[in-house]
Amino acid sequence: MKFTALATLFLATISPLASAYPVQKADTVNCRSSPSTSGKVVKTYKKDADVKITCQVSGQNIQGNSLWDKTQDGCYVADYYIKTGKNGYVAEQCSGGGSSGGGGSSGGGSSGSAGPMTNDYPYKSNCGPVDKWNYFKCQCTSFAAWRINSRLGINFHNRYKGKAWGNANQWDDAARASGVKVDGTPTPGSIAQTNQGGGGFGHVAWVAKVSGNNVVIEEYNYRVRRGYGTRTVPKSAFNYIHLKN
Repeated sequence: MKFTALATLFLATISPLASAYPVQKADTVNCRSSPSTSGKVVKTYKKDADVKITCQVSGQNIQGNSLWDKTQDGCYVADYYIKTGKNGYVAEQCSGGGSSGGGGSSGGGSSGSAGPMTNDYPYKSNCGPVDKWNYFKCQCTSFAAWRINSRLGINFHNRYKGKAWGNANQWDDAARASGVKVDGTPTPGSIAQTNQGGGGFGHVAWVAKVSGNNVVIEEYNYRVRRGYGTRTVPKSAFNYIHLKN
């Protein structure tokens, strides 16, 4: 009896290797061989079934959510269909990054995953007052804050770590004051920042790809007023903020 009781207590205190979350928004959800709807269907889950997530990764955008969850079954399910209670990462990032349109670096001496190049910004049809990160909607800072939260899984806002991350021309100083790395070397998923432009308020953008001496960025409110755009520019055009090393 003592041995049984002790064994039961021991087993009860072991933390699971993966957390389980219920399926929502669909009667059945496909679990695929890669984080994309082009991946082979490996398994299906029914609505309200508990899915155990081992890690997460950026992949194809599904209804504004580009996060995919790797399950204990070894396949990927779109996080849009899983009720985790959080808009972002709830598990560690899968090694190797995403595989559906995110840019790896080449010639830059670094690697990473930025996720697919797509206009997944949730306020694109609702420009106007302040967003939930305390930036004006459809501005470059709001778009960058969205990407940091949704793809890096960081609870970022304009008072991140108690510093003033307000206008884009403040971001490099706020990063340094917060102990966040700022340098001249872009990596996919870093933030491109400059004090120039933006009517004197500077500009920030999301680094999608690195190719040789050039960088491909995604941004809001630059060439398209209050809208989405992409550009390929020399690396030297920006500083780079690495919120997730």
